Amino acid sequence: MICVALPGLAISTDQGQLTGHGLEGFYRAGRRVLSRCQVRVAGREPLAVQARMTSADLARFVGTLRVTPHGGPDPDIVVERIRSADGTELITLHSAAARPLRLPVEVALGTDLADLGAIASGTVGPELAATVHDSGLRWSSAAGASSVTADPHPADAIASAGLLRWDFEVPPGGTVRVELRVRLDGAGPVRAVGRAATSPLATAQATGDDPRVRALLAASVADLQALLVRDPAHPADTHLAAGAPWRCGLAPADALAAARMTLPLGTRLAAGTLRTLARTQITAPGSRCGMIPGPRRDAGPHLPPACTGTEATLLFPVLLAEARRWGLPDPETEELLPAAERCLTWLRTTVGDGPYLSDPQPGGPVRCETQAHAHRAALLGADLLDACGRPGGDGLREWARKLRATFRRDFWIDDLAGGRPAAARTPDGRPLPHLGATAVHLLDTGLLGGGAHAPGLLDRVQTEQLARLLGSPVMDSGWGLRGLGAKETGYNPFGHRSGAVRVHETAIAVAGLAAAGYEKEGAALLRGVLRAAEAFGHRLPEMYAGERRGDGTAPLPHPAACRPAATAAAAGVLLLTTLAGVRPDAPAATVTLRPLRGTPLGEIGLTGLRVAGAPFSVRVSRLGLAMVEEAADGLQLGV
Repeated sequence: MICVALPGLAISTDQGQLTGHGLEGFYRAGRRVLSRCQVRVAGREPLAVQARMTSADLARFVGTLRVTPHGGPDPDIVVERIRSADGTELITLHSAAARPLRLPVEVALGTDLADLGAIASGTVGPELAATVHDSGLRWSSAAGASSVTADPHPADAIASAGLLRWDFEVPPGGTVRVELRVRLDGAGPVRAVGRAATSPLATAQATGDDPRVRALLAASVADLQALLVRDPAHPADTHLAAGAPWRCGLAPADALAAARMTLPLGTRLAAGTLRTLARTQITAPGSRCGMIPGPRRDAGPHLPPACTGTEATLLFPVLLAEARRWGLPDPETEELLPAAERCLTWLRTTVGDGPYLSDPQPGGPVRCETQAHAHRAALLGADLLDACGRPGGDGLREWARKLRATFRRDFWIDDLAGGRPAAARTPDGRPLPHLGATAVHLLDTGLLGGGAHAPGLLDRVQTEQLARLLGSPVMDSGWGLRGLGAKETGYNPFGHRSGAVRVHETAIAVAGLAAAGYEKEGAALLRGVLRAAEAFGHRLPEMYAGERRGDGTAPLPHPAACRPAATAAAAGVLLLTTLAGVRPDAPAATVTLRPLRGTPLGEIGLTGLRVAGAPFSVRVSRLGLAMVEEAADGLQLGV
């Protein structure tokens, strides 16, 4: 159970007690400021009866005790603990006893001040010695210091044992409370960006025949708010951390992908993310000029690790172009345009006279999804350059046209089953035939003007075959799209690039299939993710096992998955807005609606979205008819 309000985290098991084992504890900026917090009442630990997340940053734990002698089986003390990612814990004791009680309460505290990386690798040392400090305890090491203060003041503080003690007199039916505050020395209180009135994300809501849509959108928006991070040097700019607990920093490709999927919640996150990454762009002359740096990422058993910097560089102009369609103001577009131009110049320079964009490492493969990213960047980048009166659009379109012609020949493998796209081509031109979820990027062509989608790399027949493959049991696990087909060599249902369901790619598949007209396959994947979301309390993890869904089963969690994760939470937004098919063109003051005619979830209403800088609400009836219920003044319904 992970409470998130970055830079704060609180990680707990469903037992409520923080024992110091595993990842348990309060964290601040990746350092564990408290690892142990164990409550005892009258010398005994409460019996845990319930644990649940009440919001993205709060968890509630309830335990019971029987302290009255000969009182029968019923508990007479309820211990409630509200734990927050901001470093506070409120402990409340409710008495149901018929007589006054004298309750000794102890809280055992400790920490190792270890960083998250050391904890994950199992290299932490023992707990540190405590000292009495103010109304609590303090620990220090070469890495820093942390303290816990209590309100009310404890009757006794024992540093050697790490104990705070109280003696409470509780009247019949009475209540007593203790509030603990955990702080890292030199750090102020946690001020979560998502809790501020200036949060860049609209708090949209969903209603409909299927109650899961309300819960999924609420959880997705809450998780996105919890993962917001400010650029320390430019506090007006916010972006999404990749996920908790493992990836609380900036991952450029993930941040751009998540910001793109959350454009229905407004363009401010996209603008902040783009400005933040523009400051990291390589501008020095050389082969990498124009790139946005990013780490390498495992690509499964058949390919070497991929460069996420390439993906981020190609996503940058796409996000800017689509944010403009959703209503990004012209001055902000103009401000970011030079960085987008550098990305597009890098693309054309790197490709040179060839049709394909290869991996940056020597002898690297030509990946299918990289060509999809590059083709989309060229077309949407050309559209952006034309709209802003900049040169270069015609050259990008011509390169994209040639890429389509050669890709449809070189990257399609014919077989008796109808064929499939190659995952990549080796430097000597051999196609790699394995079928994986990265092929969904071929369906994600991007939004142009007038609510139209850009053309894709596949022709109509190839697109139909890809849709059939994605909807087959080999790829559709019943919980979402597998990262690698179940019949492929190297398939592993827990492989994070070789069989596990990645929510982000499943959402792209649903949106792409819907846009291409293959609603049956898209709706099946959508229903699978909704089933999984329900099993995960509607907080979708980054990934989970791709084992086949059966009656009475539940999706298996992946032990290394972030939860919450930015791309998974943003995928919840994309999945639900896909049902309404909202395609805005703010510069033209139009919005086009292409709802799923089959209405796989019945009637659905979405309120509090943002189009052209104003609230936007839409409802799709059970007959598949979409109706705009709220929109900006002057916004017209496109054809």
